[in-house]
Amino acid sequence: MPPVIDTRHSKEESAIAALNESAESYAPKGRLYDWMKSLADFSIALILFVLALPVMAVAAILIRITSRGPAIYAQVRLGRGSRPFQIYKLRTMIHRCEDRTGPRWCVARDPRITPIGRILRKTHIDELPQLWNVLRGDMSLVGPRPERPEIVDELERHLPDYLGRLMVKPGITGLAQIQLPPDTDINSVREKLNLDLCYVQRYGALLDFRVLLGTVLYLAGVSYAGVRKAMALQTEQSAPELRPLPIKG
Repeated sequence: MPPVIDTRHSKEESAIAALNESAESYAPKGRLYDWMKSLADFSIALILFVLALPVMAVAAILIRITSRGPAIYAQVRLGRGSRPFQIYKLRTMIHRCEDRTGPRWCVARDPRITPIGRILRKTHIDELPQLWNVLRGDMSLVGPRPERPEIVDELERHLPDYLGRLMVKPGITGLAQIQLPPDTDINSVREKLNLDLCYVQRYGALLDFRVLLGTVLYLAGVSYAGVRKAMALQTEQSAPELRPLPIKG
């Protein structure tokens, strides 16, 4: 059975229970591998975190001297079983940029991104603080990317199987991230969901190893198509029928 979600509001509790029931078929099997993966995540993340500290320190200094606001910010995301947690990232956008617009996806040439932020995003250095999330047990090295509750609320109404991706811990990298660009609209979410559900259903050591190798290739500059071909990654999960989803911004 998928994890039971505790909430203070009965309306939210009923909605989550219904979504959990529809997503039950995606729950991965194998508690032994869960334990092994958690141990490997902690060990690898600890080494990477120590090695990345100087890089994060330099990046944090550059952020502070080139723009207003904190260098590292925390944002609520949904983890395994829809449990909320604080994700940590190096700030790449202007401070409090969503005060007027509300939650919205990043777009090409987004004016909210700072000059230093563009470099951090391109090199993925902004994601390094999430190694702390792995050490805390909120995230894994490999898994579907965690999404914000405000956006999940919309997506769940239009993607019946969306909660299926929350049956495993979210990851810093994932099957979808090394094959597709960041989400910009409902069609990109649809494609990502297919790969996320494919990952959950094939959950195991071999797939995680291939995703990690694929991530190394991607960071080395290999294209999405090149990574897919080199690692023999495929998606066989069929896409659900969707209704148009209004995207903010």
